[in-house]
Amino acid sequence: MKNPSIDLPTQLVGETKFPVSVGTMVLVGIALLVLLFLIVPILIIVAMSFGDASYIQFPPRVLSLKWYMQYFGDVDWMSATWFSLKIACATTISSTVIGSMASIALVRGAFPGKAAIQAIALSPLIVPHIVIAIALYLFFAPLGLVGNFGGFLIADTVLSVPYVVITVSAALKSFDPMLERAALNCGATRVTTFFSVVLPDIVPGMAAGAVFAFLASFDEATVAFFLSDTGGKTITRKFFEDIDYNLTPVIAAVATVTILLSLALMAAIRVLERRASGKSEKN
Repeated sequence: MKNPSIDLPTQLVGETKFPVSVGTMVLVGIALLVLLFLIVPILIIVAMSFGDASYIQFPPRVLSLKWYMQYFGDVDWMSATWFSLKIACATTISSTVIGSMASIALVRGAFPGKAAIQAIALSPLIVPHIVIAIALYLFFAPLGLVGNFGGFLIADTVLSVPYVVITVSAALKSFDPMLERAALNCGATRVTTFFSVVLPDIVPGMAAGAVFAFLASFDEATVAFFLSDTGGKTITRKFFEDIDYNLTPVIAAVATVTILLSLALMAAIRVLERRASGKSEKN
């Protein structure tokens, strides 16, 4: 008598579905808990920003745009916001230029002390910001760079360059050097080759680094606390002051605007990456 299991069609055997293992379910559950732990506080802040009460309340009983109107109509908040935006935009430009040049030297160059220079360039990601803040304050104070645009630009550029170095270095390492050599063999100069062949390929990496540099500058709080004064105050320093002396839901409104700005910039990076990948697939 034949075993009936031997006569089963091969297609049925191949289509057999196994149940999800317990370990997978546990990992998914842990991931969801971590995601909720990160997202729920943000959702609570957003909800509180639409309240009508003069104190922080959750859930809000009445929905209102009162605190957004107060934020955009407050001279101190607007002054701090525009000051932070100007610093962040200038930091984005300086960090992108310096970080991109450093990445090209570190990825393509061969010179003594390369590892040490790379470690120094990335050190702001490792050294605690409180240590950097104290060092910058002690160095900037005698030079009159505390509380002004120049001091913040230098400090934020130092903190933002590592993000550009990481993203641009990754883009350069994934770039095929044979394309560059082919352009040079065809008679193109190194400058022409860089702008015509290399630069278009690493633009997504530079754009990602620029966005991270902008966010690192705009959201920086520790160094801003040491370098701010009455003449130059960032939005993060204004946050600290209002939390201590004037805790109202306007802080939740400002935080919501900051969150929306960050999400918009991250979405822009995603769109740019998709366009770049689509062009590479067509080519």
